[in-house]
Amino acid sequence: MDRKDPKPVRVACTVRARIPNRYGEFTLHYYENDLDRKEHLALVKGEVKGQSEVLVRLHSECLTGDVFASKRCDCGEQLAEAMRLIGQAERGVLLYLRQEGRGIGLFKKLQAYNLQDQGLDTVDANLKLGHQPDERDYRIAALILKDLKVRSVRLITNNPHKIEELEQYGIRVSERIPIEVGHTFENLHYLKTKAEKMAHLLSLKKLDKADSP
Repeated sequence: MDRKDPKPVRVACTVRARIPNRYGEFTLHYYENDLDRKEHLALVKGEVKGQSEVLVRLHSECLTGDVFASKRCDCGEQLAEAMRLIGQAERGVLLYLRQEGRGIGLFKKLQAYNLQDQGLDTVDANLKLGHQPDERDYRIAALILKDLKVRSVRLITNNPHKIEELEQYGIRVSERIPIEVGHTFENLHYLKTKAEKMAHLLSLKKLDKADSP
């Protein structure tokens, strides 16, 4: 996807429905677009139209973590924690973006898992498969937030790249809210790779301590 492409992109919420869950009362907005043709979702708590400093999480789809509770990543735990935080707030938005495997898709993600089991980290595995370490694009996320009439956001993230992209696409980020949900033996190397090679803002001292007996 060419991020410099000036072609106008259309996003449209084609249906919405009330979704009560363990974290609160939400409305799920189903979005279609003419950029990647995927169905992205906005889980909205409260009234966000015209509001500033709305609590927002951009969560990229992770079937293995979100649905099958994989311990290879922290995605499922981050999704639950983000919904908990938004559920406690007066208002907020969780965008569920269909960008599996940092944008390379489920098939290639599973291939990357096999390479990781052979000793590569998440970055080198993607490169070995001919992909960039992270191919996600947050233009659709920005357009959905604009469609929801959100004026500015408090972004739940450890990834400064998300902040940069949202601001590039015209969304003001007033604050970053960290989201660290612990680690397991299985995902420790994954988290260290994100911090050391992808500039994620994680507590490396805590991760280093986990290596100690």
